[in-house]
Amino acid sequence: MSLLSEFMQKEQQLKQLQAEMERLQNDERLKAELEFKDKLEALMREFNKSSADVIGLLEPQGGKSAQVKSAASSSTGRRKRKLKIYKNPKTGEVVETRGGNHKTLKAWKDEHGSDTVEGWLVRVES
Repeated sequence: MSLLSEFMQKEQQLKQLQAEMERLQNDERLKAELEFKDKLEALMREFNKSSADVIGLLEPQGGKSAQVKSAASSSTGRRKRKLKIYKNPKTGEVVETRGGNHKTLKAWKDEHGSDTVEGWLVRVES
């Protein structure tokens, strides 16, 4: 490619980018987002807070769990299983497990049947 044709191509790209920038600058949604960002940054400065502080206030578990999930999935290649909590209604005993290989849970399933024990599921957590 000659230097002249490269120059003309870049000039055309520049004109397209300038037209796009002008269109965005006139977009009311962008103006509203920029105004919000400016006000938020001013408020953060007023209270001496960082972005991390604000995220921590809005999502107390969001920042940490997202980091833990990404670290766990990148190191092992698998996502972490959900924690299942079962409660035996007869004995009141509680079992928390992330897999089906729990000794007590297996004993319950052998004694009472898998469907019955699955009915004892209290809650599932991430």
